[in-house]
Amino acid sequence: MDLFSKCTTPLVDESIAAGVYPYFHTLESRQAPVVTMAGKERIMLGSNNYLGLTTHPRVMETAQAALEKYGTGCSGSRFLNGTLDLHVELEEALARFLGMEEAVVFSTGYQSNLGIITALCGRGDYIICDRENHASIYDACSMSKAKMMRYRHNDMADLERVLRMIPKESGVLIVVDGIFSMCGDICPLPKIVELAKKYGARTMVDDAHGLGVVGRNGRGTADHFGLTDQVDIIMGTFSKSLASLGGFMATNKRVAKYVRHNSRPFIFSASVPPASCAAALEALRIMEEQPEIVENLMAVSDYARNGFAKRGIKIRESNSAIIPLYTYDFDATLAIGKRLFDEGVYVNPVLPPATPPGECLLRTSYMATHTTDILDRAMDIIQMVFAEFGLVQEG
Repeated sequence: MDLFSKCTTPLVDESIAAGVYPYFHTLESRQAPVVTMAGKERIMLGSNNYLGLTTHPRVMETAQAALEKYGTGCSGSRFLNGTLDLHVELEEALARFLGMEEAVVFSTGYQSNLGIITALCGRGDYIICDRENHASIYDACSMSKAKMMRYRHNDMADLERVLRMIPKESGVLIVVDGIFSMCGDICPLPKIVELAKKYGARTMVDDAHGLGVVGRNGRGTADHFGLTDQVDIIMGTFSKSLASLGGFMATNKRVAKYVRHNSRPFIFSASVPPASCAAALEALRIMEEQPEIVENLMAVSDYARNGFAKRGIKIRESNSAIIPLYTYDFDATLAIGKRLFDEGVYVNPVLPPATPPGECLLRTSYMATHTTDILDRAMDIIQMVFAEFGLVQEG
């Protein structure tokens, strides 16, 4: 059989033919509350640039200065010739900011999960996952050769059921998104920590969507619950609130040293380029200095939640900068997404397998730099389009 015989994409082809294909729209401007896509201005309700720092003058100036000083790349892995003083400074700043002993910087957020989990977990170990964890966690579990077990989303009784099944002599890591990337709700971390202690497990929080969003100055989910000293590993990315590219783990010195010397994604990948490293470091400084940015992000998100309620738009409840709008049907979701795009609002369709069949969503996400005028304009357009599809609730 020809290897390439599997290379068919019927659903993609059908959506392209129907004119509702929602992916790979070309961005022709900066990541901002209003962007230019396909030659037209669109209100951006689909970015993870939560604090709006990708266009902050200090972040851009610092990145440009690093580019001038260090050049465009590091030409090697952190393990060999690719460690800059900037990488060390960023790791120290992250550890200090998060209240952990040490941090390790990876080249991407995806590689961070692969690098942490595959270094720490292997045959004979167990990894326990929330069903709605990010895909990078699932890929890391597969690569680790550990036994992966899942529990129902945010269901602590089901988590305990799974933990009871694990042999006492096995190593156990509970991995959970701090804020879930599609639905925007927060994990019940206090109960997870309690169960981890009860059953002798370690805990890892993927805070890609929590850093910069919750906690003091945006310190994330563990800080939000006052549990920083009881979580074993915090993972995060630079591509969202920190306005750059890369990822990290924060943990104790012993674990950090072990991962640095045993993580294949860390050892065999080129290090974060100087400009990206400097941008993340400056964004972190701004978060520390200006807590009002995080507070404004929450105010913007709450304004949108209330605005959707007033307009009769059913949302999936969340307490973050992610607000999913229910569209239910697969075909309707694509059609609504296309109508919104044409009317000047960009959102992200969420389809199976990312959602159960019949529970399709449009994922909207918000920035601290969104204004109420922009949000009202976007929500009025959404209300108009949803009404066309019979999705506006009366009263």
